[in-house]
Amino acid sequence: MSLLKLNQFTLGEYLKAPFVGLKNYSDLLFNENNPVRQGLGYALRNTAIYTVVVTAAVMIIGLFVAILLNREFPGRGFARAAMLLPWVVPSYVVGILWGFMWQKEGVINHILVDVLHLMDEKPYWLLGPNTIWAIIIPSVWRSWPFIMIVFLSGLQTIPDDLYEASKIDGAGKVRQFWSITLPLLKPIIAVQLLFQLISNVYSYNIVAMMFGNGAGYPGQWGDLLMTALQRQTFGYWSFGAGAAASFLLMIGMLVIVGIWYRIFRSELRAE
Repeated sequence: MSLLKLNQFTLGEYLKAPFVGLKNYSDLLFNENNPVRQGLGYALRNTAIYTVVVTAAVMIIGLFVAILLNREFPGRGFARAAMLLPWVVPSYVVGILWGFMWQKEGVINHILVDVLHLMDEKPYWLLGPNTIWAIIIPSVWRSWPFIMIVFLSGLQTIPDDLYEASKIDGAGKVRQFWSITLPLLKPIIAVQLLFQLISNVYSYNIVAMMFGNGAGYPGQWGDLLMTALQRQTFGYWSFGAGAAASFLLMIGMLVIVGIWYRIFRSELRAE
């Protein structure tokens, strides 16, 4: 499709549409008037920020809570089940609910301003630079429980004898974490890091539903690559150019996967 002139006029021909070679790619990279290209710069920046912050936050929170839940305490089973509730909620529902919560008179501003008095006035979370945090926070809220349960499973495979022996040698909790827990969890961390990177780069549902049930424009600080490609491709019926942009994104992800494999190659082979 990326090699064809596939638009509203040739859609009926589908794969028999006129062949244009690499024109869709050249227009996407060098033609500023290309409708699919418009806004992709902002979307690329937002996606990079979104992916790094969400991935880091989800991994750190998931590991921290998993360590807490791996200890013996009354009601541990109930606590584990309760922690999974955000992950059970469908991402479409998360986008709609948090969209209401981020409104100027919504529950978030009510808590921050009226209850906790952390701000003097109620900000607009769905406009301007605040928008990037309005999509990052619900994404983290929904995603960390899955990472938590994966890390919890990994923690339960670590023999207690290792911790007992290190305790006899005088190692504290911090030293045990860096010398035992983290090294033994590296294969799990590597795989989950890859899954999170791919999932976050291709994130769509929460942003699409938060801004007009998929029809709205998240703005220069809320648009991600997937929402921008969907809107520009189907909004302008530029299916050939949209396919070219999607193919370039896939190439970029393959590069990221290659870098990931070079970094974690030893851990994966050990696993």
